Amino acid sequence: MPKVLRIINRFNLGGPTFNAALLTKYLEPDYETLLVGGREEDSEESSDHILQQIGVKANLIDGMHRSLDLKNDRLAYQHIKKIIREFKPDIIHTHASKAGAIGRSAGIAYGKAKMVHTFHGHVFHSYFGRFKSSLYKNIERVLALKTDKIIAISERQKLELSKRYRICRSGKIAVIPLGFELEKFQSDQESKRAAFRRQFMLDEDEIAVGIIGRLVPIKNHKLFIDAFKHSLENSKQKVRGFIIGDGSEREDLKRYTANLGIDYVNGDSSAMRKASLHFTSWIKSIDTVTAGLDVVALSSLNEGTPVSLIEAQAAGKPILTTKVGGVVNTVLPNQTALVKEIDDREGYKNGMLELIEDTQLRERLSEKGWEHANHKFHYRRLVQDMDQLYRSLLT
Repeated sequence: MPKVLRIINRFNLGGPTFNAALLTKYLEPDYETLLVGGREEDSEESSDHILQQIGVKANLIDGMHRSLDLKNDRLAYQHIKKIIREFKPDIIHTHASKAGAIGRSAGIAYGKAKMVHTFHGHVFHSYFGRFKSSLYKNIERVLALKTDKIIAISERQKLELSKRYRICRSGKIAVIPLGFELEKFQSDQESKRAAFRRQFMLDEDEIAVGIIGRLVPIKNHKLFIDAFKHSLENSKQKVRGFIIGDGSEREDLKRYTANLGIDYVNGDSSAMRKASLHFTSWIKSIDTVTAGLDVVALSSLNEGTPVSLIEAQAAGKPILTTKVGGVVNTVLPNQTALVKEIDDREGYKNGMLELIEDTQLRERLSEKGWEHANHKFHYRRLVQDMDQLYRSLLT
């Protein structure tokens, strides 16, 4: 039985954890997999509950943190080298940038395993300045030379990696979209919707617009807030907003909201009350959130494959999103989502208002969501694709 060492950045709530856990679980019994990664950051939600629900055990790597830190990075490198010596993997599969850099370096030193790396996103623009972005691109190019297969999670990302950023030749890149357990987003929607709307005191005639994800600069939540303000001022409908998630930008976003004159409340506080905009912090039962919302938005500056949009489509919810990264390979433009250029702020604001005002538009964008998400992003397809790739490397 082939052995796979699967290394992810950290066990925080997000696509890499879901996919690493699902692959670990469902590639059995054909593969023996050891899943390892770093602990979530203080501002992030732990993904321990995901591993428990799926029934997967994972090992924590000492020193694996998000930021660049030579002391901790070296500690993580030594820890992974020790794991490799003891586990003796046939394949080392790393997920995301930090795990990819440290894990592949240790795997290259080992020299006896096939090397696979998945780009769940990239940090080549909108994260850092020109010097640091250039440094990371050069590191990835060197590591790619010793990597047997690079996995992109969308065709758009493959094009970026091979043509725009020249990380490696296109022939070395396989496109394998993310995969998830999606049935829960279809099941028992009426009771889940009622529970969400009861918790946040939503009347049935109020249109609930939400954005789901980390509160960090790259997610560009201020565009969402600006659009929501525009809808509050111009819509004939009753509208409420929800920012679901947490992170380093939370206090700044609350100040920004207050400066715009929007009545807001911390939805996770004991003093719950009805407000125009709720900062809910993390909610683990996202299927309850999507059932309760009427529109799901995304306003990011950069994305790999946005999980929140996959889940929104699985729940049959209309989407408003910026056109960045793998978004156009995640949604069906004008069929499941309104997609706006990143610099078209007025178009984004008007798109939110249009979705709030037009019931028929919301219904039309909802019709194909489940079929599209189930066909393209179910974990069964992910496991099958990865099994085929592994077998091609081992033969």
